[in-house]
Amino acid sequence: MCRTCSVASEERPIVRSALRPAATCVAAAAIGIGFPVLAAPVAQADDAAPDLVVSTLPTAAPKPGDVYDHSVTITNKGTAPADGVTFRIRLTRGLDFPSHVDGCTYSTGDDQVRQALCRLDTVVAPGASVSTPVRFTARPKALMEAVEYGTGPTGAAPGEGFDESYRRLALTADSTADLVAQGDLAEGAPGSRVTLTATLRNDGPGWIQNQDSDDQPALMVRIPKGTTAVEVPEECEPFGTDGPTGPSEPGHTAYVCAPGDHTIEVDQSLDYTFVLKIGKTAQDTQGEVTASSVYGIHPAFDPNAANDTAFLNVNVTRDGDPGTSTSGGTSNGGDSGNGGTSTGTSTGTSTGTGTAGQGNDPHGQSTGGSGTTGTSGTSGTSGASGGASASGTSGGAGSASDGASATGGTGDSLAATGSDGMPLLAAGAVAATAVGGLVLVAVRRRRAGE
Repeated sequence: MCRTCSVASEERPIVRSALRPAATCVAAAAIGIGFPVLAAPVAQADDAAPDLVVSTLPTAAPKPGDVYDHSVTITNKGTAPADGVTFRIRLTRGLDFPSHVDGCTYSTGDDQVRQALCRLDTVVAPGASVSTPVRFTARPKALMEAVEYGTGPTGAAPGEGFDESYRRLALTADSTADLVAQGDLAEGAPGSRVTLTATLRNDGPGWIQNQDSDDQPALMVRIPKGTTAVEVPEECEPFGTDGPTGPSEPGHTAYVCAPGDHTIEVDQSLDYTFVLKIGKTAQDTQGEVTASSVYGIHPAFDPNAANDTAFLNVNVTRDGDPGTSTSGGTSNGGDSGNGGTSTGTSTGTSTGTGTAGQGNDPHGQSTGGSGTTGTSGTSGTSGASGGASASGTSGGAGSASDGASATGGTGDSLAATGSDGMPLLAAGAVAATAVGGLVLVAVRRRRAGE
């Protein structure tokens, strides 16, 4: 028995060592089987959460003054109840809340965005729904508007961005906006620099903020020929075939200028100032500015195209330009004076020359006209072919272009009749000579008869 015990005692360590692994495996298996049973409810409890989804609002095109009033449904598609819901509504500046509701906090943020933050004191169980109204009114300047509405997935205040819990509705009010282009005028000599400002103005009634379509407001600017854009506004980009082609830089012939946020308030003017260099051979020139979109398309919201186009005018001045307004008439008057002097140089060159020399002076022009009496001489009629004798009207002809013909034609009663007295004196001398000869002949015959 003791031997058995001893044997048993000797073999016990072996048996124990053999049994331990098996027992360990059995225990591990038991624990491994038990864990999933115990862990499953814990995992399910951790994943349980509300998941709120907000229905969409119907679109609309309200007229200024109209009130939009619709409700949205908030449904809990999660596995846990939502204890209270924070609901937010944001409106762009052409919309407003018609009244303030209890339980809501109202504020105005950046870009004149109006906000209502409302607390719904209710529990939304999984699978359950609640509804809440969304009300706003269209202001007089309403046009391109947006409404944000909803909550967070758990019922907390929503963050930024949109999903099934927080949505955005874009709408266009039943209104218009009138974009107006304004030009400018500058004057400079060849080689000089001039400054011109092109202006885009919104005459309303709607304000403009368009980030959703191609009707983003802009001003097309075409540089006057013969000039070069050497300084360009940062908001103006070179314009290609159908849109902007790159960053702002000088040297292009066409630009499209637009506000960075695509926004123009009612009665707001946006000025874009260019510095142009006038070419050495440039003449008076003109460029064009057009109220448009960034893609060169007439915006659909602007029904009035009559005021969409204006001009950038550059008047090029030169050294002789102070007399340009009368240069045409002076040139003609100078030619007439020259005609008079060519035929009457024997007696009247000094006066006729005076007419030609005073060609750029309208007062000298009329004086020179009366001086054409020097063109008569014995061949005054030849001066008539040059418009200078016969009537002394060279000054009249030359001054007709500047309104001085009446002075040239009537300044002297004799000149008006084309006779300044010299032809009459010559004729009288001839007649006197003839009469004297006849008297002399008669006397001689009488003496011979005696």
